[in-house]
Order: sequence, then C-alpha cells, then structure tokens
Amino acid sequence: MRTPAGSECPYYYEDYHRGRERQECRLINDSPNGGRWAPDLCGKCHVPRIAMANACPNLVLEAKAKLGVLGFGRGVAVSSSCLHTAKPVEVPEIGCGHCHEFLDFSVGNDPSPS
Repeated sequence: MRTPAGSECPYYYEDYHRGRERQECRLINDSPNGGRWAPDLCGKCHVPRIAMANACPNLVLEAKAKLGVLGFGRGVAVSSSCLHTAKPVEVPEIGCGHCHEFLDFSVGNDPSPS
C-alpha cells in the first residue's frame, strides 16, 4: 500500500472506508518495543527500499521508532535477520548471501545441444 511519503510498503495499512480513519505501520506495531508510529516516520523509513530490493522469504525485518529531542532526529531503526542461517543480515537490500547460492541463473541461449 502507498505510504503517506508516497512509496509502496508491504507493512503500511490505512482504512478510510465509511468514516474510518485508521493508519498504522504493522511492522513497528508487531516488533517488540517497536515504539509509537506516526505518519511522518514513513518518509524516514528504509523498509520500502528494502522490500523493493530483496524479496527473499527468509528475510525477517524488525523496526523501532526512534525518538528525537524536541521532534528532531526522529526516525525508524530497522534490523534484519535470516531465518535460513539464523544470523543477522548486515545489508538487508542484498540479503545474507546464503539463501540463493544454489540457484542457477543462466543468461542467453540454452547451452544444451538440440
């Protein structure tokens, strides 16, 4: 769904049907000690970019709303881990590097003889 910042995020949800006014980040809400979400945090969040770059089903994201001083420095801290290797992922846009190492990607013509 499109966030208030204009990017597509799989964790953002809004409902304005029949007078409802509900907006939420399901990733922050479901993360332990995720904090309190506000719509302005969507513009500072890296999760839409991560979701666009990496569609690995083994990637697990957790997000925490960071508090700022007098409204300055607010943001979203994102941590990631891999279910397959059970280790933290340093660069979630790329992934752990182990989940897809056995896939065979061939480009061009089929090398098998006809």
